Amino acid sequence: VHLVESGGGLVQPGGSLRLSCVASGLTSRTYAVGWFRQAEGREREFVAAIRWSGATTSYGELAKGRFIISRENANNTVYLQMNSLKPEDTAAYYCAAGSNVSGYYSDYRRYTSWGQGIQVTVSS
Repeated sequence: VHLVESGGGLVQPGGSLRLSCVASGLTSRTYAVGWFRQAEGREREFVAAIRWSGATTSYGELAKGRFIISRENANNTVYLQMNSLKPEDTAAYYCAAGSNVSGYYSDYRRYTSWGQGIQVTVSS
């Protein structure tokens, strides 16, 4: 499995960004793709996850009401739409995939493949 993130950058508080994760090699319907983030000096946080098939999604508390995860199977892409961004959302965002994640979406240890990460900076 190979994952490549894009769409990060600098945005003002209150603004929006859409991250993309192009995934190749997801051969099983049991796969899930998740987004995590890690700010400097802080632990990794779960943002959101989506199953590669079906409609199941999961959100971390930090994302509820502001972020939306979706996928486009035809393009092998998972999106993270981030709205109402705050300075505390500044972090490196990582896309991850795993085939044994169901029910444990927030547990980063269950994800076996990771992208290189992309920086999101929220600042005026």
